[in-house]
Amino acid sequence: MRIVPGRQDAFLEINHSLRQKDYVDWKYAILKNITVSGPKKRVIDEKRMAYRFFTKQHSELTQLHSAFYRNGKKFIPDNLQITPLSMAVWFMDDGSRCRTSDIYLNTQQFDPEDQEKLLNILRQYGFEARLNKDKTYNRIRFMKSSLTKFRDLIRGYIIPSMKYKIEI
Repeated sequence: MRIVPGRQDAFLEINHSLRQKDYVDWKYAILKNITVSGPKKRVIDEKRMAYRFFTKQHSELTQLHSAFYRNGKKFIPDNLQITPLSMAVWFMDDGSRCRTSDIYLNTQQFDPEDQEKLLNILRQYGFEARLNKDKTYNRIRFMKSSLTKFRDLIRGYIIPSMKYKIEI
């Protein structure tokens, strides 16, 4: 989500690898009433292609931007509430499955205080998770005791092309 200098309101860019075309199309179907045109391919370089669309500028997007960005830096608001659907979208955007079953949420862009806020939200759902070092920064790792519960909570919201992230 961005606010461009000289523009009054924020807009949202949905931009993923061309391999995630189905996911971009799914998001577009939800947001199409606030867009000008549909998703389009974009050449990044000779090896990479992206697929993206933009929303119109909108005052509600500006409010969301203000709720999650302070001085240009992303942060977690104290009153954040996550639903099973928003958790599934979070996982489709920033989640990964490693090895045979480990599940991570890539939260490396957040400072330690915000990562603790996210852990506390997950604990409200009864999930056991902790911070796990990924090279230089931490990310959230679900404990094995919570994997089945997490998968069960989000499975119904995960689009077919993203199921590989949660299947064992």
